[in-house]
Amino acid sequence: MTTLIDGKKVSSQIRDKISQETAEFIEKTGIQPHLVVIIVGNNPASMTYVRNKKKSCEEVGFKSTVIELPVETTESELLTKIKELNEDPSVHGILVQLPLPKHISEEKVIATISVKKDVDGFHPYQVGALASGLDCLKPCTPSGVIELLKAYNIEMTGRHAVIVGRSHIVGKPLIQLLLDENATVTVCHSRTQELAQFTKSADLLIVAIGRPNFITADMVKDGAVVIDVGINRLETGKLVGDVAFDEVEPKVSYITPVPGGVGPMTITMLLRNTLEAAKRLK
Repeated sequence: MTTLIDGKKVSSQIRDKISQETAEFIEKTGIQPHLVVIIVGNNPASMTYVRNKKKSCEEVGFKSTVIELPVETTESELLTKIKELNEDPSVHGILVQLPLPKHISEEKVIATISVKKDVDGFHPYQVGALASGLDCLKPCTPSGVIELLKAYNIEMTGRHAVIVGRSHIVGKPLIQLLLDENATVTVCHSRTQELAQFTKSADLLIVAIGRPNFITADMVKDGAVVIDVGINRLETGKLVGDVAFDEVEPKVSYITPVPGGVGPMTITMLLRNTLEAAKRLK
């Protein structure tokens, strides 16, 4: 029988802990964790994400500030604003909502955010620290994947984990996080030949390739654990993952649904990073 991994439930449990820790932190220090989110332009999906982040911050007792900048904002103006926030002792976390308009370099923006306030975990220093086994603020979605596996007591030590997708946001950080859990890791991507040979060998299959219903039942081993990071909106408006859920679900031991699997964990890990950053900066 297949077990559905309930990201909403796990996320709620972790947020309860964050809320309690936040109340204790405020009582002890008088400092309220403060996350500032900058959004450039009015991308509808980005606006929705930002509203969700603000609401989530307020629910756990954080201060939340959203800075909305017009799409014509220059790269220099954005970098100046980030530098101001870096110097503001009342701000503990800074997040610039991606994607940015094409005239602004995401790499420059990410590198300008103070390492101590980089709650997305995207700064080059954080990437290097993660790979080196040093203490750092870890990327949110990959961290959420690991927390889901732990919540369901899914063994990672000695298991063959196959990641489909090599993005800087999910695939690459997951390599190190899974290695830290003593898994044996294989990474596949859009240029991998005979992809199914790899996916069928996976005890733990994590898919983050951005193609709706891409992984089918014939590509998955019986009894595997499947984590679907993808979120794709079909023309019908329906949200689906990168895994063909209906046909894969009967074949595996554990699987995340879309929506309601990995998605809720991302903002929860952002909250955890923000609280951790506040504790370090106090």
